[in-house]
Amino acid sequence: MGVLNATPDSFSDGGLWTGAAAVRHGIDMADAGASIIDIGGESTRPGALPVSAEEELSRLVPVLRDLVPSLSIPVSVDTMKPEVAERCISMGASIVNDVNALRAPGMMELCAQTGVAAVIMHAEGGIFDKAPGMRGDAVESVSRFLAERAEAALAAGIRRDGIILDPGLGFGKTPEQNMELLIASDRLSGGFPVLIGPSRKRFLAHGFPGMPKDEATAVACRIAADAGADYLRVHDVGRVVGIGRDSRWRGWRRPSLWRCRRTCNPSSWRQPPPAHLCACTRRCSIPRRTVSGRRSTGSESAQGALFLRPCSGIASINHKMITHL
Repeated sequence: MGVLNATPDSFSDGGLWTGAAAVRHGIDMADAGASIIDIGGESTRPGALPVSAEEELSRLVPVLRDLVPSLSIPVSVDTMKPEVAERCISMGASIVNDVNALRAPGMMELCAQTGVAAVIMHAEGGIFDKAPGMRGDAVESVSRFLAERAEAALAAGIRRDGIILDPGLGFGKTPEQNMELLIASDRLSGGFPVLIGPSRKRFLAHGFPGMPKDEATAVACRIAADAGADYLRVHDVGRVVGIGRDSRWRGWRRPSLWRCRRTCNPSSWRQPPPAHLCACTRRCSIPRRTVSGRRSTGSESAQGALFLRPCSGIASINHKMITHL
């Protein structure tokens, strides 16, 4: 997911992408390998000031008007205001990326009625506050929150395959908690795709000291993908796509993560299955071969099972990375 900030005050690239430059940048990210372009018109960095819906739309509408017809991939709108989301959906946005977890009155109903997908994000404290961190087990707390919001979204009528969960790296977590969440996608999922957004955030300096931000972002994304993340939200798309092809990373794998995490018990693998076998990150019930040679489905015990083929239609970053390896 390529980040396109049409804002004057975003923490990383505020003021760089407006008007025609923003459209060109969105197209460039798609050419570099992005599967989604995520456009935002309001900065949510710590200390930023909220903007009105009118101001946010004044930044988004000109870009959407020219960008959506120029792309063959989905466009996501990064907003927590239902009125902004509604206008952007009418212009062709097919995903609402909401840092407020669809809690604004009418946002869930809008997503359900229009049929768009929704990214539900966790943020500790206020969206614009600089919270000191979470108490207790951050992974458990975030997982519980996301599960509750996902159930609320389902109850509101949002389709199951249109819900994506985001642990909200950098939103009210300590550097250590951000690193814990980075490698915990399989624990956060609950059967839904997981989006990880580490791009250029401050905690990277703690986790990867001395490393340039974009390189640290790419390494963090590689780790998140191996941990089961389905989507990676980044500024430098080409660098993150390229790390999957980088020879320095070949052979660096986590054996316990080579499985379809929705249906398989990771402890069942005695050794990693070959790369051509399925390592998908979506729920599936594809045939597979057990130790006894019996064919079974994804709903049965995974003890000793190997998948026979990748799930059809899988287009997750994790699967692409494995294909490159």
